[in-house]
Amino acid sequence: MSRPRRVAVMLDLKWPYKRHADVFAGMQRHCQELGWELIIDEYADDTIPVRPAKTVPYDGVIGRATRKLARRAARSKVPVVNVWFSSPAWKSLPGVFADFAAAGRLRAEHLLARGFRRFGLLTSDNDRGHQVEMKAFADAVAATGFPCVAQKVALDPSELLKQWRNTERTIAAWMEDLRPPVGVYAGSEMHGRMVAELCRNRGWRVPGDVAIIVGWNQATLCEHPRPTLSSVDLGYERIGYEAARLLDRLMDEKEKGTRMFAKRLSGRSRKRSPSLAPEHILLPPRGLIVRESTDFFAVDDELIGAALEFIAANSHRKIVPSDVAQAVTIGLRTLQRRFRKYLDRPIATEIRRVRILVRT
Repeated sequence: MSRPRRVAVMLDLKWPYKRHADVFAGMQRHCQELGWELIIDEYADDTIPVRPAKTVPYDGVIGRATRKLARRAARSKVPVVNVWFSSPAWKSLPGVFADFAAAGRLRAEHLLARGFRRFGLLTSDNDRGHQVEMKAFADAVAATGFPCVAQKVALDPSELLKQWRNTERTIAAWMEDLRPPVGVYAGSEMHGRMVAELCRNRGWRVPGDVAIIVGWNQATLCEHPRPTLSSVDLGYERIGYEAARLLDRLMDEKEKGTRMFAKRLSGRSRKRSPSLAPEHILLPPRGLIVRESTDFFAVDDELIGAALEFIAANSHRKIVPSDVAQAVTIGLRTLQRRFRKYLDRPIATEIRRVRILVRT
């Protein structure tokens, strides 16, 4: 009987991030199915020897890949799957990631479906995932012709007291350019909490004046305190599972053809054969987690607001435009005219939009 494969995990599990824990849980599920031996080694980039001639303790590695890990793995021909989208070794290693662009569009669609016509955006340059999401969000809003006021802030405002105060002042100044009702996308849960508190200080209601959608569903900050914050579930457990599947395939490839695997791992043949470039798998978000902060329809017409509420509450049913008109006690033709006037789309289009959001 052959020995089980030994796979190192390098995920910064010391940090209490839900995304790290969920990736680990997904990996564990697949590893148990295959009987792998999983070893937590936060310094796997040091454990793998510098010289290929030395014994390599692992058959593969899944983790937040560093440049050092990429270099040593290439020399020792150890398959590595990266799950860190902002990794400095992102281009040189295969990886499995959330489709951040799809998540950004999903957030914009959600706020647009709630009737918002003015938008705010808090972004950071220090995280590739945030950058991709923010651009997709801004592009989706720009395609509608509606204004979006963007502001850059520190990725981690709590790192230093000075940074916290500067972030507070920056957000407060940015809010001077917002005009309620406005839909806001804050890149992290902490930024969203700061926006909610500053709204309270200004006398703005969340979500009555400002709707806020945040981060990657870190439940601790999304669900407490009130108001609860809407977010997007990126499906990190599925990312961990698919990363383990990809690693399994790479380890099989190594056993069957070491020379080809070595070329693919190091990227030496990438210019002559683009098919040998590291494989990057992007997984779509699991869907929206709608909470209090976006539970509002920002339209000036009360009937349209009631119609949108009915569509949102009944999207799981096979409703048609006449059902919506009946629910708000108005003629179908009149409601169609109002939808085109205030939302620039027919009722049936809105029903399809909401169904797509719910199913994503």
